[in-house]
Parts: sequence; C-alpha cells; structure tokens
Amino acid sequence: MKRIGVLALQGAFIEHIHMIKKLGHEAIEVRKADQFQTIDALILPGGESTSMGKLLDDFNMKLPLKEKIRDGLPVWGTCAGLILLASQIKDDLSVHLGEMQVEAVRNAYGRQLGSFKYEGEFKGLKETYPMVFIRAPYINSVTEHVEVLAKVQDRIVAARQDNMFVTAFHPELTDDTRLHEYFINMI
Repeated sequence: MKRIGVLALQGAFIEHIHMIKKLGHEAIEVRKADQFQTIDALILPGGESTSMGKLLDDFNMKLPLKEKIRDGLPVWGTCAGLILLASQIKDDLSVHLGEMQVEAVRNAYGRQLGSFKYEGEFKGLKETYPMVFIRAPYINSVTEHVEVLAKVQDRIVAARQDNMFVTAFHPELTDDTRLHEYFINMI
C-alpha cells in the first residue's frame, strides 16, 4: 500500500482522494510542508493555479516541494497542477514551481462554458481514455527531456518528464482509474 498525498490547499482534491482509496492505497490531504516527508507521491489537483501558487508561498511549502521533486518524489499535476509545474506560462511572467520543461497555455480552451469531454488516445493504453476538460490549459511546447503522452487536436494534453507527470484534463472526474494506476506505478 502506497501513501499518496494530494495537495489540499485549494481545488478539486477530494475526487483524487476517492480515486486513490478506490485503488486500495492510503490518501493523505497535504496542507503542510512536513507532510512531504511522509508520502510516496503527490498529486497537484485542478483548481486555480494562481491561488494555489500563492498558498504554497504563504504556507512556506514551495521551496520544500521543489526540493522533494528534484530529489525524485513522483508528482502529478492535473489542470492547474500542470500550470504549477510548468517552467513557462505563455504570456505570463510568473512561474510557480517551474520544475517541468514545458510551456503551458492557461485557459486554452476558453471559459467554463468551453468545457468538454473527449475520448482520446493515451500512450501505453490499449483503449481510448475519457478526458474531461474544464477551463483547461494545454502544453504549447516541450524540450527533448519531455515525453508527450496524449494530444487533442494537435495540442499536447499529457506529458511526462522523469518523476513528473501532467494532464491538462481531469481523470479524477471519470470512473476510469487507469491514469491513477499509471501514476502509482511511477513510484
């Protein structure tokens, strides 16, 4: 049984908690930096990336988290979590954690009304995967260190770099556990 942390400062963390428990692992709501020492992996959920970045600073969690990621802690950023991990955000000088060598485009699919569901190919999965996009970003560019895992309409929506995994969509809003299993297998 693995101890999977979910950043629980803001955003849609409870759905990830349910998925982790459904797979038989321990789910930890992470709200303090010292909790990084007690988990095997961390999910950065969807939500509001600017608020999440500010809260990471306010609670003195940003630098300890960056260190843990550099030391190999598996981390998965969904939607806003992708933006937190991106080394660049298009048309925005702010960078939050900045550990993954990708450029993210914020709210790339429009506002809340532009949300949609898409059945798409995901590298390594035999069958298509249900992707739920809500005010979603996408990845505009990657370096040679980043593996592209999924695209929708030629836009990168999932990628991996070493111990970091990102999805522009919300796997926790489906009944499909395959991407949570994929992440847990990164440990």
